[in-house]
Amino acid sequence: MPAIPTAHVSDAAAGALDPDSRTISAWIDAAGRFVTSFVSGLDAAPAIGPDLPAVVATRLSKPPPEQGGRFGDLLETFGEAACYAYETAGPRHFAYVPGGGLVASAVAEMLARTVNRYTALAGIAPGLVAMEHGVLRWLCSEFGLPAGSGGLVTTGASMATLSVVVAARHDRLGPDFGTGTVYVTEYTNHCVAKAARIAGIRPDRVRIVPTTRDLRMDVAAALRMISADRAEGLRPFLIVGTAGSTDTGTVDPLVDLAALARREDLWLHVDAAYGGFFQLTRRGRERLVGIACADSITLDPHKGLFLPHGTGILLVRDPAQLRAAHIEDAHYLRDTHDPSALPNYADLGIELTREFRGLRLWLPLHLHGVAAFRAALDEKLDLALHAYDELRRTPGLHVPYAPELSTVVFRDIAGNSATQRLFDRIHASGRIFLSSTRIRGQALVRMCVLSHRSRVAHINDALEVIRWAARMASLVSSVTPAPAPFAVSTVDNAQPALR
Repeated sequence: MPAIPTAHVSDAAAGALDPDSRTISAWIDAAGRFVTSFVSGLDAAPAIGPDLPAVVATRLSKPPPEQGGRFGDLLETFGEAACYAYETAGPRHFAYVPGGGLVASAVAEMLARTVNRYTALAGIAPGLVAMEHGVLRWLCSEFGLPAGSGGLVTTGASMATLSVVVAARHDRLGPDFGTGTVYVTEYTNHCVAKAARIAGIRPDRVRIVPTTRDLRMDVAAALRMISADRAEGLRPFLIVGTAGSTDTGTVDPLVDLAALARREDLWLHVDAAYGGFFQLTRRGRERLVGIACADSITLDPHKGLFLPHGTGILLVRDPAQLRAAHIEDAHYLRDTHDPSALPNYADLGIELTREFRGLRLWLPLHLHGVAAFRAALDEKLDLALHAYDELRRTPGLHVPYAPELSTVVFRDIAGNSATQRLFDRIHASGRIFLSSTRIRGQALVRMCVLSHRSRVAHINDALEVIRWAARMASLVSSVTPAPAPFAVSTVDNAQPALR
């Protein structure tokens, strides 16, 4: 029998990647001090960080050394690198769709990554899968889905949407899906068209349904397009409603879309990535009525539950349809067995390698209680209404749509160029971060209120900056190039004070 070769490394070298308990405690203490300092400084932090100098970028992107460094030094480098960014964790981030990043979820991630359990197959870590499954079942109940519904936690609504398109394609079209058609509006998030393309649906088969004057999908127009496509020999299979568009927070007519989907035998998917968690509030349920009729719903807890980025949820009325589209047999997995009838998430989605994502949801929900999340979401609806009322009273601004959820859009009455200058002046302050969009040819500035750290004082700060920028605009002729920020007038060019 040949001798077994011995390793050519010492025990000390082999153990270098597993620090002793004192070292682990020191690392965690240092990281804890960083977290405490970071969070306590968010209220005063600028909304837009400085530009990254080339020399700093070069230093930060150096390859790892052959010999290791000190944890404290590396933590300091990380802290420096994190400063060159939009302050997405702060209370004055109102761009796109904010998410503050709950500290409880960050702690949960440290715990989950330490035990490092594999949760794609329930039999390998059934206790943790049960925790995650419990949160998903609770959400199904909150959205009015029937007993037996389910889902999975993904890295975000984009990945969840891809699984939806694949499941709907498999269920409605089978293997021959070349003539399949999908129905969206111009305000449907672009992740749907991207998912359809990845899933093999031709881009010209993603139909753009017209919208009504209030920016909702025109259901009658959708029916006409579906009928025309069928007459051409095409196979309509998926219609997507939006529960809170990214542009304006608008909710499509979900009840009417559900009736259309039933009549035409289409899979109804509701993209509720932004607006879905308002379902936890009374006003939200009233505005999302009909969502319980969906075949599938995508949600982003890193938006409406304020969790760290990279957390999405897919809920489905019938998990068997999801499983049929994703399951594949593998002989090398024959040793895994779970008698508890918990779901194998590998069979419901795209990922085979999957960490335990459930704790980042389970811990804050159980630690803070659902009532705390309901109250925070209600507060965001109130803050958006407050911003809307104040902006409507601001001279020089036009606010074309009342907020349905927590997004307010406005523009300069002088037109698109003036609106762009207004947007630039607002951002030049560095105090708040908004974003912009274009609706039917009109440039609009967006203010989306969704960070759990945003309070009425932060909204008032933002309103002060916006009023200041609008006042500056009134002093500048529309034919004159926009001046440097905060130097537009010798009469009134003082930057508003930070309260």
